[in-house]
Amino acid sequence: MAADPTLAKESKVDRARKREVVAWLKEEVFSTYPSIVVAHNLGLTVSQMTDLRNRMYEAGGMVKVVKNRLAKIALDGTPREGLAALFSGPTVMMFSQDPVVAPKIAVGFAKEHDKLVILGGMLEESLLDEAGVKSLAELPSLDELRAKLIGTIQAPAQKIAAVLQAPAGQLARVLAARGEQEAA
Repeated sequence: MAADPTLAKESKVDRARKREVVAWLKEEVFSTYPSIVVAHNLGLTVSQMTDLRNRMYEAGGMVKVVKNRLAKIALDGTPREGLAALFSGPTVMMFSQDPVVAPKIAVGFAKEHDKLVILGGMLEESLLDEAGVKSLAELPSLDELRAKLIGTIQAPAQKIAAVLQAPAGQLARVLAARGEQEAA
């Protein structure tokens, strides 16, 4: 009995799609994003997953559910190969360009929904356990650091301007008082 040609066609498409996913994970996700968080998502509803995706997207990150086997294949031979140990069971990946965004959103969401269990992650080439991800989440984001830096830089300029204006203000008050004395 001959094999059904439509089934053979579907498996070729499926294999091609899997190769695309592995290539995307290897070339895009695992090589360009500095922080990656892996968590179990068993029991999260569709609306909760949508909420997580929306929060991560608004903060500049992404949430992806990928097959564990494909993630392990993509990690094989890369500097982040240690992350492969986390891919077992129902997993979800969260990643962002800002090293703190993905951990911050993941930890915050896990506090609200106990069904999201953080397994660990990576920062550059350093493997993180759950505690490492949580401590990374406590750091300020790049935008927060930039705002603090700008505030610190602007503070001395404001103080200098105030100091420079103070003698002129004092001089004006002295002259006004002197004018009042002469008028009296």
